Amino acid sequence: MGKSRLAFWILIALLAGACTGYVYREWYPDEASVKKFAHDISIVTEIFLRLIKMLIAPLVMSTLIVGVAKVGDIRAVGRIGIKALVWFLAASFLSLCLGLLLVNIFQPGVHLHLPMPEKNAAENITTSAVDFRNFLTHVFPVSIGDAVAHNEILQIVVFSLFFGIAAAAMGEKAHPVVHFFEVVAGIMLKMTGYVIALAPIAVFTSLAATVAENGTDIIWVFGKLILEFYLGIGLLWILILLAGGWIIKKKIVELIKAIAEPVMLAFSTASSEAAFPLLMERLQQIGCPNKIVSFVLPVGYSFNLDGSMMYMTFATLFIAQSYGVSLSIEQQIIILLVLMVMSKGIAGVPRAALVVVAASLTMFHLPAEGVVLLLGIDQLFDMGRTATNVLGNAVATGVITRWEQSFADLQPVMQEKIPSVQMQESK
Repeated sequence: MGKSRLAFWILIALLAGACTGYVYREWYPDEASVKKFAHDISIVTEIFLRLIKMLIAPLVMSTLIVGVAKVGDIRAVGRIGIKALVWFLAASFLSLCLGLLLVNIFQPGVHLHLPMPEKNAAENITTSAVDFRNFLTHVFPVSIGDAVAHNEILQIVVFSLFFGIAAAAMGEKAHPVVHFFEVVAGIMLKMTGYVIALAPIAVFTSLAATVAENGTDIIWVFGKLILEFYLGIGLLWILILLAGGWIIKKKIVELIKAIAEPVMLAFSTASSEAAFPLLMERLQQIGCPNKIVSFVLPVGYSFNLDGSMMYMTFATLFIAQSYGVSLSIEQQIIILLVLMVMSKGIAGVPRAALVVVAASLTMFHLPAEGVVLLLGIDQLFDMGRTATNVLGNAVATGVITRWEQSFADLQPVMQEKIPSVQMQESK
């Protein structure tokens, strides 16, 4: 209900902001007046962005350390974990590459021509200087304190990965420290919920300022972006199902029929959690053993977010195009790899895809203001990427089952009790 209310108020704010910007532009068409209006009203947007940035560093560090400490030791995870990890990485890379290809073909943000915010104008020079060598050397932090102070997210990710793996290797002795970071992660998630609750106000002021400065053409650009994103989602579904069908053969038809209802439930509610119990039950009914379902699905809900991956690629490059920032293919590939790593750390965050996009924009000195524009229509994206996340994890479970043993040798396990699995929100 909370999510539904927030989505409702974001929609109202979206419409109200567009109308306010349009009316102001009609009443006071002179450029100086419009710029002053946009400058004054965007103060709220700036505060919202600062609050989002405030959360990113501690959120990434705490959630990633806990996640890696619990499942990051590949030897402990064992054979099933290795196979799941291979599939998750391959699916993530496919999603990002497809998104990268499509956003370069469609160029959804090219016609916006948004003015570069003054505070980012100088920073954009740094963006153009990014190359692979500089990226590699910059990845590794000289000091974790310096990385946190300057919101160097990728450096924080590297430190957290090493910390989590070391904590997992220590076993019982590290439990108090892991528990501490687990509590910190919970607190940060709660704070994120508080900040996201301010989203309708930020959406209203951001869209009012944008429409006042740029007119109503921007609304049609967003409509085009949504259509292109769903075309990409459709292509991704086809590729995932073809890859899954190649491995599990004719069983893919039975799997598609079994998961149709959970996928539709995820789409209509924009919540992976709503579909989780039914998805577990349906996968076990078609012969996936409980030990595989109860392991692969929860891990996949945190580490295998195919729809979110594609969205993050679309969103990041759309914002760069909207502000006229030219990125070479090398720079785009670097951003793609960064998104792949960063997305593994904050799967439990409300509107996690937007938080990851905001972090990547900050890292590469791109205008973070574009995130607020996307926040206004995020619910429409959220439905598609959530359904895709559920589909991807269902296919992954079927693939791991086939790699472990033949479906033909399995009996349906409808009578088995489905264990209660604590998991994170995979948004």
